[in-house]
Amino acid sequence: MSSSTADRLVYMANQIATFFASQPQEEAVQGVVEHINSFWDPRMREQLFAIAEKGGSGLSPLVLEAMPQIRKVRPNLTVPGHA
Repeated sequence: MSSSTADRLVYMANQIATFFASQPQEEAVQGVVEHINSFWDPRMREQLFAIAEKGGSGLSPLVLEAMPQIRKVRPNLTVPGHA
C-alpha cells in the first residue's frame, strides 16, 4: 500500500470519527464501526487493519477504539461471479 493510500484511508476514517464524536462515547464508537462495516469494501478494511497493526499512526482514538469491532476480511472469501 502506498503512503498516499494509507494517508487517504486514515483521513477518511478520522472524518467518520469526527462526525460521530459529538455523540456519547459508546454510540460514537458504534457509529464508526457500523459505517466502516457497511460502506468500506474488504480491501479498504484490510488496509485499515494493516495501518492499525503498525501502530495506527494518525488514526484518531475513536477509530482505534472501534477497531476490535470492525469486521476483518475472511481469507479465501470468493466474490459471486469471480472464481
